[in-house]
Amino acid sequence: MSKKPIIGGIILAAIIAVVFVGAGINPDNPENIKIENSEVFHVRLADSSLYENGVYSEMFQIEKGVYKFRFVPNGDSPHKLSIKLLTESGIVLMDNRFELEGTLIDDGISSWYTWDYLSKDNMLEIDESQWVEIFVSPNGNLKGSVSISLVLIK
Repeated sequence: MSKKPIIGGIILAAIIAVVFVGAGINPDNPENIKIENSEVFHVRLADSSLYENGVYSEMFQIEKGVYKFRFVPNGDSPHKLSIKLLTESGIVLMDNRFELEGTLIDDGISSWYTWDYLSKDNMLEIDESQWVEIFVSPNGNLKGSVSISLVLIK
């Protein structure tokens, strides 16, 4: 009788056992943790005439945590964005103005700009799970598009 099938079966059983045990104690298991850097809100604004009075609005649910806005400017994105977050009862959680700023990168051979939206405060701390409404205004200046995300950071 050949010992190869027996040894192969033992190795296969050991691998299966390790996989099941590892899955049970995995700290990255989504059932056990809140996923950081997960996007809770995203919109791509492309034409302010598509929104009521040129202001985009949407309701969404947000969980307890610390959040940050992230932006991806494209083309001729608005120079100023106003973002307001309100609770269902009308309490203002954030009312911020973000300004597009370019940074010149020059490596000696070529040069280019990188762009980002800056504001006095880009962090938002939520104490409890709740419904919020977001209002995003490009202040009438939207020739190019911009993607806006609200991301859980902790």
